[in-house]
Amino acid sequence: MKTKKLLLDIEDDDEEITLGLVRLAKEVPDYELFYQINSINSFQFSRIEDFVYHGFYYDYYFPRFQTYHTESKICIHFISNKSTHFLQKKISTELFSGEQETKYLLDHFQDVDYLIKTSETFDDFSLILLPENLVFKTQEFTLSSDEELYQLIQYYE
Repeated sequence: MKTKKLLLDIEDDDEEITLGLVRLAKEVPDYELFYQINSINSFQFSRIEDFVYHGFYYDYYFPRFQTYHTESKICIHFISNKSTHFLQKKISTELFSGEQETKYLLDHFQDVDYLIKTSETFDDFSLILLPENLVFKTQEFTLSSDEELYQLIQYYE
């Protein structure tokens, strides 16, 4: 059974979203990081259905965490930049297929561990308290509507 890629046709081509890029100071498992984040914030992140990227040879799965900030009425998502597992759909007969067993949502930022996406377009990610001993300062990143990741994020919203 073939799978088709669906791309959303966004009316406003100039629309952009701002993501927060989170880099870990040291490698820690998801559950430990989010335990620390939940202990210093008034809201609680929980794991939700994985973000799935459908490649030609593999389907890649990226852990996703969500919370709702009641004071500002904003939904906050953390999406892992690195896939945790994959399912092989086809066996590659080519020497260089371009797809590997590990996928990054932002290929040019492989040092980024998580992407932060909010339901509102606000540029200040300081609303989320992050453990200083585990996480470096959050960097802002603008994603334009012509990029495939933009389309995928809109699909999951």
